[in-house]
Amino acid sequence: MFFLTAIYPFGVLAKRNNNPNVLWYNAPANQWEETLPLGNGRLGMMPDGGIIKESIVLNDITLWSGSPQDANNYEANKYLPEIRRLLKAGRNDEAQRLISEHFVCKGPGSGGPQWGKYQVLGFLDLGFEYPEAKVATMRNYRRSLDIDNAVANCTFEVDGVTYKREYFTAFGADVGIIRLSASVAGKLNLKISMRRPERGNIQVVGEELQLTGRLDNGTDGKGMQYISRVRALLKGGKQKTTQEGLVISGATSVILFVSAGTDFQGNDHLKTTEKMLQQAMGKSYKTLKKQHGVGYHKLFNRLQINLGAGRTDIPTDARLEEFQKTPERDRGLPALFFQFGRYLSISSTRIGLLPPNLQGLWANQIHTPWNGDYHLDVNVQMNHWHLGAANLSELNLPLVELVRGLVEPGQRTAKAYYNADGWVAHVITNIWGFTEPGESASWGIANAGSGWLCNNLWEHYAFTRDTAYLRNIYPILKGSAQFYNSVLMEDPQTGWLVTGPSVSPENTFYMPDGKTHTNVAMGPTIDHQITRELFTNVMEAATLLGLDEDFSDTLRIKLERIPPPGRIGSDGRLLEWLEEYQEVDPQHRHISHLYGVFPADLISPFKTPALAEAAKKSLEVRGDDGTGWAIAYKQIFWARLLDGNRAFKLLRQVLTPTRKVDMNYGPGGGTYPNLFNAHPPMQIDGNFGATAAIAEMLLQSHNGMIDLLPALPDAWKESGQLKGFRARGNFTVDMKWKDGRVTYYRISSPKSLKVKVKVNGEMKEIKSAVRNNN
Repeated sequence: MFFLTAIYPFGVLAKRNNNPNVLWYNAPANQWEETLPLGNGRLGMMPDGGIIKESIVLNDITLWSGSPQDANNYEANKYLPEIRRLLKAGRNDEAQRLISEHFVCKGPGSGGPQWGKYQVLGFLDLGFEYPEAKVATMRNYRRSLDIDNAVANCTFEVDGVTYKREYFTAFGADVGIIRLSASVAGKLNLKISMRRPERGNIQVVGEELQLTGRLDNGTDGKGMQYISRVRALLKGGKQKTTQEGLVISGATSVILFVSAGTDFQGNDHLKTTEKMLQQAMGKSYKTLKKQHGVGYHKLFNRLQINLGAGRTDIPTDARLEEFQKTPERDRGLPALFFQFGRYLSISSTRIGLLPPNLQGLWANQIHTPWNGDYHLDVNVQMNHWHLGAANLSELNLPLVELVRGLVEPGQRTAKAYYNADGWVAHVITNIWGFTEPGESASWGIANAGSGWLCNNLWEHYAFTRDTAYLRNIYPILKGSAQFYNSVLMEDPQTGWLVTGPSVSPENTFYMPDGKTHTNVAMGPTIDHQITRELFTNVMEAATLLGLDEDFSDTLRIKLERIPPPGRIGSDGRLLEWLEEYQEVDPQHRHISHLYGVFPADLISPFKTPALAEAAKKSLEVRGDDGTGWAIAYKQIFWARLLDGNRAFKLLRQVLTPTRKVDMNYGPGGGTYPNLFNAHPPMQIDGNFGATAAIAEMLLQSHNGMIDLLPALPDAWKESGQLKGFRARGNFTVDMKWKDGRVTYYRISSPKSLKVKVKVNGEMKEIKSAVRNNN
């Protein structure tokens, strides 16, 4: 056998593919951020397309280390009166020191082993042999991901033989499937092995390769268990086993089946994965692929978007480079990026399991950045902002269940720290129900997390108008409102009711001396925006459901004393805190005081033009650069503020090519060759945030109306069309435009309803058509 070890020449490209929803490349991946993400909501695979050696990263959305813990400091509430006294006296730095000593979680918090982290499942390695091959005969390499069908491919020629690989994580069979083939009989020769950096045992049982292990729970080491099983079906050739794995020689085609699972929520992962493997291997490849397509298309095919022609003739990494130079030549790339965001959502979550974490479904490390957990001060919320408009509302439901799991521990935390009713979650959480403040006062005391999560829960109702769902989540919303109702205190200067202690997430300000800086304050703007929105939503829900009239009256009275959605400072900007503090970092990545612009509906050019202008000035000072998700958030803000060209500028910034993987908190976000967003490192919220932003540029449905093309940039005015977008009120919107004007639109709903629509600057009231399908 001759093993290829030289550099592959890729000068001869595979045939052009005009499918607008394909990512493709003319070389194998050189880093993980170039590999192709596959997922069926539970299982993930990321093949790198290597010719001699291919590594496929395996993931399971439920694989977490750590375990439940009670890190509440039950003495903390005794210090609350003194903390508040110091805040009222303007001694914020002293209050912060007291919080650091007595008002954070017990133990190491997110830095400890019991907190846990989302981890890579393992790596499936394929080693190929090519008899009598010569480097000069290597040609026509192409690696691609077809997001229309959720299938990845890799093809190339060696010595006149065409080798093909096809990969998908089956939505029907719930296993990973890899089909390898050669155009000449008997030319497939490979070794199959598995590995994991830690806590992984490799064995061959019969004809099955297995990777098993148990993660650390942070106490006795007996945490979550997992297994991954690999078996092969051959056409021609022979298979033998070794201690390291499977060896296949002389085959014409091979189908690899990868079954994996964990004992999350008491699942019998051994029996379940064995059964899934057997059932999948009992079906033909054609049947498996057809069932996969049916399951995937049920979600993906609901929506179509066309913004114009794209550069499908060049590889995707080259498209990113070209887009920075001549974005007008590739109107198809933003449409692809939007559909890629939908693809990532469909691939990374499933009803009954977990919502996408900081990395979605895909991680290639044991020690994932920021633990791969759930941050509640923008990140997990951003992961879900696009789902309503993108016609994927049911993918909100895993987040709903994660939040439901926070209520009981959040009640303990509310009592321990604030002696308050209801429930609270702070800035970070995990699958084990952590609601305590973080381990550092500077960021961990943010108590807006639970209220912000309630916005996501409410938005699902706003888009679906599902009253059964609303009744189901009402106790969660009410419990959160009970907390804020309990903790509001009077600001001695204004008489307003505000929160305290709290922070404007992760931002720092100077004290009046201009030297001392701190984070802790009372009444940061985001807190009273969230409180105002939450109280209003709970009152509306109570009225619709015929519940809690007395509680609604209480909230209504409190609302009269909550600060307005925003206040304008001496420099024309929207104030971030109750007082006009100076930020230590004016370009800070978090822009939490614009929560009222988005995701809330409190500040807009229609209702509050002066506050909208102040929000624009705040954005100007923050600047356009930042981490990946922060750039996407700014894109959303500018879309909500009806500046399509500025939003497009931010989208172009989001799509800045990068390969940087260092952990960065400042400027430098962008997009990797595989279209994953870079914080850096990879963090998926930037993908989802930009998807939401594109939707906001094309369609908005707050302000009591549906606004068609509210922030259309000049780059997209020539022509375009949408089909299957969703608007609040459970409306479906189709439309076409030319030269920046809507030429056709259709708005439908389950039954005909009156709806206000803004079309080409004119407000109309129409009756919706009746929608016959989902």
